[in-house]
Amino acid sequence: MMINLQKNNEPLDLSYLRDMSGDSAEFIIEMIDMFKMQTPLYISDLGKAIADQDWPRASNCAHKIKPTFAYVGREDAKDHMQMMENNARELKNIDQLPAAFEEISAFVEILYAQLDEAKADLEKQL
Repeated sequence: MMINLQKNNEPLDLSYLRDMSGDSAEFIIEMIDMFKMQTPLYISDLGKAIADQDWPRASNCAHKIKPTFAYVGREDAKDHMQMMENNARELKNIDQLPAAFEEISAFVEILYAQLDEAKADLEKQL
């Protein structure tokens, strides 16, 4: 279990995006919107690849999703994706990938709510 459930109840650490944007609320809101648009598509692709047992594609999808979690301060989720990427690529413990996918699917729903809260706070600064 790599998702840190404790962090699900805390506000997101957006320091990476703050540093990157020179603390521009507008830029961070754009990043959050983009993240919320792209991530469901990537997650859905990953789910399909795992269901099809297309491990090279699963590895690629996991690789694509990975950095976005780091941007929003969820290293735990990034590590989870790294594990999925490696296992799919090396065909290691692939029987556990469907469960790992269920875990990340449940997690992103929580993350989207965290992003909505962060965005609402940022909008107050505009």
